[in-house]
Amino acid sequence: MKTLKQVIGEARAAVPEEGPADLEKRLKSSEPPVVIDVRDPDEYRDGHIEAASNISRGFLEFRVASVAPDPTTTIVLYCQTGLRSVLAAKALQELGYQHVINLGGGYQKWVQSGLPVVKDVPLGEDQYQRYSRHFLLAQVGEKGQRRLLRGKVLLIGAGGLGSPTAYYLAAAGVGTLGVMDGDVVDITNLQRQILHTTADIGKPKVESATRTLKALNPDVNVIPLATRITVNNVMDIIKDYDLIVDGSDNFETRYLMNDACYLAGKTNVHGSIFQFEGMATVFAPNEGPCYRCLYPTPPPPGLVPS
Repeated sequence: MKTLKQVIGEARAAVPEEGPADLEKRLKSSEPPVVIDVRDPDEYRDGHIEAASNISRGFLEFRVASVAPDPTTTIVLYCQTGLRSVLAAKALQELGYQHVINLGGGYQKWVQSGLPVVKDVPLGEDQYQRYSRHFLLAQVGEKGQRRLLRGKVLLIGAGGLGSPTAYYLAAAGVGTLGVMDGDVVDITNLQRQILHTTADIGKPKVESATRTLKALNPDVNVIPLATRITVNNVMDIIKDYDLIVDGSDNFETRYLMNDACYLAGKTNVHGSIFQFEGMATVFAPNEGPCYRCLYPTPPPPGLVPS
């Protein structure tokens, strides 16, 4: 009969192992692997790699097909130290999975490397009801909703584009919304800018935006920024956000946001509209062109109406 040491030795010899930096690189690639945390659910809730699905070691062979139906899929397994996961990886190889990798040092090594982790905060009954329709969607589910609640989005502008964008992001449960706008509400705004009301005329847009969004969804942390974006403040402001939504109405701001997002490695969601025509574009760093790539220079002042 083989000893545990022999079983582990055979598994280590058969299963390739990679470190945290290798997994981080894979997750940022165009074809990220399926990541499975084989620890118990209470360990997973206390902290895990964001991309990971939790399938406890005892259920792995029965449930792996739910996250990796194709046996040619690249799978990275981890546990706390890499021991349970290397045995689990060997079991998947025996099931016919061809590209199974063990995370060397496990979750413990990932944390020690200073790489990001997430911790699940228990959802309240009201939240389960509020987001119940999201839970029915396979593309969102409870895991996706928790990710939305951890999300941080900065909106540049609380006007015709920023208003509906902010409203729907708040409704969806995006946890932190930064709303930047240095203007006050004008009566001409009200036929389209749904964050503001007649009583808000003459008041800062970020005030009415904050009040409306909090009334819609108390879960959302709204950060009002009653200022304009400039070359002096842009990098400091965007650094704390995951995603930037540029709903500005002038080319100076659009080019500034593009350049700042490019330098900071932030995804820039750009929108523009004129009468009944509109355009929305996602500029993701290192995944395609940026705004300046498509439009190298701004048009002459006064040529394009605001």
